[in-house]
Amino acid sequence: MGAKRGPEGLQPGACEAGVAATRWRAEARLEVLTPFVLGEWGNLEAGVRICVVDGQGGGIGSAIVKRLRESLGNGAEIIALGTNAIATAAMLKAGANKGATGENAVVRTVARADAVVGSIGIIMAHAMMGELTPAMAEAVAACPALKILIPMTQERVQVVGVSTQPLPHMIEEMVAILRKEVTG
Repeated sequence: MGAKRGPEGLQPGACEAGVAATRWRAEARLEVLTPFVLGEWGNLEAGVRICVVDGQGGGIGSAIVKRLRESLGNGAEIIALGTNAIATAAMLKAGANKGATGENAVVRTVARADAVVGSIGIIMAHAMMGELTPAMAEAVAACPALKILIPMTQERVQVVGVSTQPLPHMIEEMVAILRKEVTG
């Protein structure tokens, strides 16, 4: 005969072990959210979580991921969030640590991010030819993370006071802003 089990089918003490394991995971998560510290060589020592949101072919997102990885090193956790699998795959290929696709992935993940980056369309419902849902736009706009957005004109939105620059220059400026926020 096997070990004696309680009414829920668990061995005695299993519930307490589960609670202890959950408490340990919660405490470990708090350690990940410590302030960002740059090491001697400029790599992030603490686990800053940066979400890159993109859609369609993932070209802008993959350019952002590549430049973030070059600038911040391997200490930053870069998460690719695509509105479709092609965009997610492109960002993963560019160097993102992990990726997820779809509305629920975006909504759940940006809520736990330290920074969210992408084009200005990620805060506009129905942007990217309808790929960005209202729930995605609301989640990004409402999340407590720092948001650094590139003012693309593809969504027929003009931001007054912003000069038009080539995409690589805007990505460089995005990375500079993020580094300044990270280093204080």
